[in-house]
Amino acid sequence: MLTYPNIDPIAFSLGPLHVRWYGISYVVAILTAWWLCSLRARKSPSWSGDQVADLVFYSTLGILIGGRLGEVLFYNLPYYLDNPLEVFMINKGGMSFHGGLLGVIAAMLFFAKKYGKLFFTVSDFVAPVAPLGLFFGRIANFINGELWGTPSMLPWAMVFPDPRAGGIPRHPSQLYEALLEGLLLFIILWWFTSKPRPLMAASGLFLLGYGVFRGLIEFVREPEPNNGYLAWDWLTMGQVLSLPMIILGVILLVIAYVRGKVIQQMV
Repeated sequence: MLTYPNIDPIAFSLGPLHVRWYGISYVVAILTAWWLCSLRARKSPSWSGDQVADLVFYSTLGILIGGRLGEVLFYNLPYYLDNPLEVFMINKGGMSFHGGLLGVIAAMLFFAKKYGKLFFTVSDFVAPVAPLGLFFGRIANFINGELWGTPSMLPWAMVFPDPRAGGIPRHPSQLYEALLEGLLLFIILWWFTSKPRPLMAASGLFLLGYGVFRGLIEFVREPEPNNGYLAWDWLTMGQVLSLPMIILGVILLVIAYVRGKVIQQMV
């Protein structure tokens, strides 16, 4: 069993202002995405620095608004209906990835319409960058000692300090997510998009990759206490929300490559 590195969730304080690692992770993720998108834009004459800046701004709004609304709607709606003011308290309940994804999709739709681009041109541009944001977010979850895994006796299991974790060794599922949904998916997508690919292919691979990795990790991640297991003592809300991503990802990849072959035959 490994010792959990009990890191203070507050990185530093400026008088009454407490700056948390969770907030820093969002800032680092956004700046990293901006930098990587700028690198990608330099290789494409159809993207400018101003367009990248706008895309990052709209996507940030989508992440924040969609992520919070997703947490409220998907994971604890009855509680927030009774306590509506707490919808705005991000320190209570956090953010939902699937809600954030929907928020980013809305932001990309708005951006695509504003600049006269195809939606999938925008989503393919963003797809290889997104996993690093997930990486930083999951590291922040680990620092906060939240979203821990199910009980485990594996050598790398950890005892998380939150009393609700029961003081027993558990899977560090936040690190599993950081490595699979974050780092590994980033490497796969960055390599995949290093060569020209059919329209929709990068978006489809992102959806498929995230859905598969998240669905697998859910087997060793403790479900949200407000939902528990939805069925069969293993099905979680995270798996339910990831299944449509897997299906849509496969559909987009099939369409991308089938249409790509048709276009090649016509040329």
